[in-house]
Amino acid sequence: MDAAEVLLERKGCAGVITLNRPKVLNALSFDMIRRIYLQLKKWEQDPETLLIIIKGAGEKAFCAGGDIKALLEALKTDQNAVRDFFREEYILNNAIDSCRKPYVALIHGITMGGGVGVSVYGQFRVATEKSVLAMPETAIGLVPDVGGGYFLPRLQGKLGYFLGLTGFRLKGRDVYTAGIATHFVDSEKLVMLEEDLLALKSPSKENIADVLESYHTKSRIDQDKSYILEHMDKINRCFSADTVEQIIEYLQQDGSPFALEQLKVINKMSPTSLKITLRQLMEGSSKTLQEVLLMEYRLVQACLVNHDFPEGIRALLVDKDRSPKWKPADLKEVTDEDLNYYFTFPGSNDLKF
Repeated sequence: MDAAEVLLERKGCAGVITLNRPKVLNALSFDMIRRIYLQLKKWEQDPETLLIIIKGAGEKAFCAGGDIKALLEALKTDQNAVRDFFREEYILNNAIDSCRKPYVALIHGITMGGGVGVSVYGQFRVATEKSVLAMPETAIGLVPDVGGGYFLPRLQGKLGYFLGLTGFRLKGRDVYTAGIATHFVDSEKLVMLEEDLLALKSPSKENIADVLESYHTKSRIDQDKSYILEHMDKINRCFSADTVEQIIEYLQQDGSPFALEQLKVINKMSPTSLKITLRQLMEGSSKTLQEVLLMEYRLVQACLVNHDFPEGIRALLVDKDRSPKWKPADLKEVTDEDLNYYFTFPGSNDLKF
């Protein structure tokens, strides 16, 4: 691996992680995940490292997720390597969650899937007006993993269910409104913010929060209307059902432009992924993060050996015809027995935290 794919630097009292693949929107490779994990553990033990900052190189993305194309290539030749990728990724997610040092994620630009996983468990998450955050996995025959079953159902109302099933893209201030970001900062102030954090003589949870709060207070967060707040009643009403079929029925009954748009989106998703995701979020709502990651490791391994995941990647990322041929193609054909297969798939045993 080119060592420059991720930069791991000590600056003052801070450890700074820069995801450095701007040409591929800072997508995570296996080696990046491994190196971030090892460095995080070192910094956590180092009494002179008092703050950890993670950011993405370039203006477009914080991190667009795992390098899915590379995973598809690996899937053809070495399934173990793909399993290793997800295992190491989930171990890193858990390490961030349990990290004893203040962890600040600057989620500027595109932040999806694995990018959410290396940010959402940090103590501080800073969005800008250019943030675009989503969990789009149902569109590629996967599930919203990296602990999606943990953090999505814990968002306000049924917002997490809406985001997990539709892959909806939260933009700008709505990343903060949704509760995913802890602070909002105008993008032109991001460099200054980082400089102010690095200038702290002895960073603590309290003085880091003070710096972030001062930028948040001066930001133009109220300039745009919140899409989420505008539609929250509809989201809560339509996504409160216990089955995907019932959610679809509620959206049809609602009939508003918002509901019809979500209907159109859901109808393009993998029926199997939709049903797994709803159950994943319902079960995850009462599990710990580690329990959820174990569940998702099992689900993902089952997805790897089934039809929809490779087909979804082909249609969206390889051939780009955007016409995946899902199997089964209809929600009615995805039975409880099928779902049980995913949730009882053997193979979560080698995920040790």
